[in-house]
Amino acid sequence: MRKAGILLPISALKSKYGIGCFSRDAYEFIDWLREAEQTYWQILPIGPTGFGDSPYQSFSSFAGNPYYISIEELINEGTLKEIECEGCDFGKDERTVDYEKIFKNRIPLLKISYERSVHQNTEEYIKFVNENSFWLEDYALFMSIKDNKEGKSWQEWERPLIEREEKAINEYKEKLKKQIDFWKYIQFKFYSQYRKLKEYANNLGIKIIGDIPIYTALDSSDVWANKELFQLDKNYEPIAVAGCPPDGFSKNGQLWGNPLYNWEYHKKTGFEWWHKRLENAFLIFDVLRIDHFRGFDEYYSIPYPSENAKKGEWKKAYGKELFESYKNKYGQKEIIAEDLGFVTDSVKELLSYCQFPGMKVFQFAFDLRDTGAKNDYLPHNYEKNSVAYTGTHDNPTIISWFFEITEEEREAVRNYLCDYHTPNSEINMPIIGAVMRSNSKICIIPIQDYLGYDSRARINKPSTMSANWTWRMSEADFKEELKFKIAKITKATGRGLSE
Repeated sequence: MRKAGILLPISALKSKYGIGCFSRDAYEFIDWLREAEQTYWQILPIGPTGFGDSPYQSFSSFAGNPYYISIEELINEGTLKEIECEGCDFGKDERTVDYEKIFKNRIPLLKISYERSVHQNTEEYIKFVNENSFWLEDYALFMSIKDNKEGKSWQEWERPLIEREEKAINEYKEKLKKQIDFWKYIQFKFYSQYRKLKEYANNLGIKIIGDIPIYTALDSSDVWANKELFQLDKNYEPIAVAGCPPDGFSKNGQLWGNPLYNWEYHKKTGFEWWHKRLENAFLIFDVLRIDHFRGFDEYYSIPYPSENAKKGEWKKAYGKELFESYKNKYGQKEIIAEDLGFVTDSVKELLSYCQFPGMKVFQFAFDLRDTGAKNDYLPHNYEKNSVAYTGTHDNPTIISWFFEITEEEREAVRNYLCDYHTPNSEINMPIIGAVMRSNSKICIIPIQDYLGYDSRARINKPSTMSANWTWRMSEADFKEELKFKIAKITKATGRGLSE
């Protein structure tokens, strides 16, 4: 069946305390989606963020972002007082997340909530800790030591801690006992609140699409606790790091800096860590979008250290073996493969073998180097087993994109749409209509494209470090007129929730 959804990260929801979270506003957004006939809500990764505030560079592949815990819910539970929260500065602009102020004010509030909580001996808390011990123990200890050492990377800790010597680990477990329980409490509240939200969405027929980055951050509990899973030298520095080679958009390529996997070791373990990671993701999400799917076929290896990505080389990964072993153990799951960019024949073969839908992005269809009618990104060429987008969180909004491309490319867009009269500032709806009419079984539209916003509402600009992941919706965006407009186009293209 043909269905549709909206892309909006949790952080971009409207809310009272500086950042989108699992508050009443999130429930109201789900109600809004239902009335707009949407079946999917794509929320992007929800892991704890570190340097640069990107959820694709997280302290853990399993943990949730403390910022998303609803302050209002903690007030309702009695572990926080409204006056305490009202006295905090979370930023003055309702349209922007101020991560520095969020960090300085939310974490202290959560510590107050922890001090007043009586969670330790509850059946729910004990069950959560036991069921998640395989990652939670390491994460809570990692974050506690990190706090104790003023945020320093684990590579800067004392050698016994770096190497996780039993004596040093036990000493810090005892020394930081209270801090460790705090970080466990944070994850307990995150997962408890999120699962209530997801259950609410599912009961209304709405599925959550979430993302997992293919790679982990070097400064993460994943790498610190599982060094053998990664390509590290004897001093625990990366041998090589991840990125993308130079192309028409970046002459130096993209240097992501993530440590690369030791695929040989993963294969020897039967991909045990990956199985746990994917299973945990499917406890959180209904549908999983895997970022940089090409990296499961071949990964781009850049010698460490390098100033840019020019000197990297492609090396073989074990994606086929991984997904085959996972399917054999857990069955076929709903996975979307981010297969954007240059796609080799072997990547196409892996995608076909796994039967995962790939992604089709309208913005990629009008590069003048490939403007023929057979262009894979033109909506009439989208195969059924695909997910269609106007753009992703890494692209400009569709309005900004239309103004940024050349006059010749704009003409090509209008020729394709057979639309020569709609003002440039309103071209978003004709483009959305073309994407929604495609054969793709799922169509996801960023909310900014429905709103017709420009680049000020962009979520992320790859390879930059400022002003990303900061845009938020406001009350003014939730207009009845927009909701009914979305519902009409969704139903008219046979993608309605109620159909």
